[in-house]
Amino acid sequence: MIRIGLLLVLFVVGRAQAETLPGSGFDQARLTAVYTEALTFIAPRILDPVPIPKLTMWGLQGLTVLDSHVRVLTKDAHVLLIRQDQTVADIALPKDDTPAAWAGIAAAITAACMPVSAPLRRAGGQAIIQAFFDEMLGRLDPYSRYVPPVEASEDRARRGGRAGLGMTVGQKGALIIVRAVVRDSPAAIAGIREGDILAAVDGQRTQDQDPVTISALLAGAEGSAVTLSWRGRDGRTRDAQLVRVMVPPETVFAQRFADVLVLRISGFSASTATHLALSVQDALSEPHPVDGIVLDLRDNRGGLLRQAVTAADAFLPAGLVATTIGRDPDSMNVWRSTEGELAENVPLVILVDGRTASSAEILAAALADRGRAVVVGSETVGKGMVQTIDPLPDGGELFVTWSQTLAPLGWPIQGLGVLPQICTSLGQDALSRQLASLSTGFQPMAEAIRRSRSARLPVLASEVLEIRAPCPASEARSADLEAARQLISNPAAYAAALLPPMVDR
Repeated sequence: MIRIGLLLVLFVVGRAQAETLPGSGFDQARLTAVYTEALTFIAPRILDPVPIPKLTMWGLQGLTVLDSHVRVLTKDAHVLLIRQDQTVADIALPKDDTPAAWAGIAAAITAACMPVSAPLRRAGGQAIIQAFFDEMLGRLDPYSRYVPPVEASEDRARRGGRAGLGMTVGQKGALIIVRAVVRDSPAAIAGIREGDILAAVDGQRTQDQDPVTISALLAGAEGSAVTLSWRGRDGRTRDAQLVRVMVPPETVFAQRFADVLVLRISGFSASTATHLALSVQDALSEPHPVDGIVLDLRDNRGGLLRQAVTAADAFLPAGLVATTIGRDPDSMNVWRSTEGELAENVPLVILVDGRTASSAEILAAALADRGRAVVVGSETVGKGMVQTIDPLPDGGELFVTWSQTLAPLGWPIQGLGVLPQICTSLGQDALSRQLASLSTGFQPMAEAIRRSRSARLPVLASEVLEIRAPCPASEARSADLEAARQLISNPAAYAAALLPPMVDR
């Protein structure tokens, strides 16, 4: 058995790596920096405290995932690296439990393993980092995760939007047409509308070009200018110089069915709440105002929490929207709405399904608990944990769960999800009976909703199953929207389905 100190391991393995592992993608210094930053960030923020040594040893099990002949364990105040029953390295535990000390241990153990493990060398440094975090974070909760550099870069671009003009183009014969325009984008402000013909970009004619090529010409550095020529639906050709900006993806899509405004919200980006409010204001200013509004949150996996809170604020008077609780003081927030609400006297219905999650659930729960909207559909995902993001030295990102969300009435969204006031997942006959009962002032879901809203942390798994059982999660269905329209057209049924308005607290 080899018994050596930490510094010697670093030196010997560093030489072995340089001599025998060219191109392996392994960088011990980078590994130490990544693990130090990660442990520093994770330890004080996770919902339940876990000592840094334990977090590190969990992570080192990733070596076993990559090479089943490898074991890492602690014994007699030492960390042992064993491969095929042979001790490869024996490192004394550090004198303190600081992130830097244990990151050094993890990097040294990994470095010692590289010369003797062909599977690790084939995997390379990035796969080793991924396995370390997969094993560590997988023991904490379902949502904490590590995102590698390339994917992290793409995620950052999606979250913040990309520099451009806020328009997408397609092809119609030899012409390039405008397929969609993001509200408040440079293209929208210039007067470009869906269906317009894009004639030229910086003097380059678009006719007979493909949409991919033209899209590349429209994109560019933030703050740079581009000159467009386009023909509107009135037949006039216009020219304008536009400046590229960061444009968040469009997430609000409005459609009117007779006297009902349906707003499909696909996610929560930096502009969601603003575009939602503007869409409602547009509908209310029309010559024939709407009789009801439907927020379609089906298949909405969430997004920015603040945007969901702001969207709820648009429809609510002053009061509680949501509460987040965690160990880190910065994770604890009480989110409140302010005075003034849109469409105050217009019935509001929210559509959800078994894929509605996270920020979408927070919006649905807030409007339902406050007695402002009726939720229609099926049980939602039940993702009430909130992640905070930490950029790492390798360009990757950590998403670490640091708080849980409570709905206005105090029940946890995590696990429970949002139980609809009108359930469509039990079939058409059951839905018809429920709507008929609501018309008489009786709410068949009342007891199930009462039990759901009175749940408090911690909620046993068996209780979660019982609470969710009255309306099983399902995919979106046409009956959802039809039920919403019937509800809006029947004031008595709508009133019976609403939860009583909350007293502000």
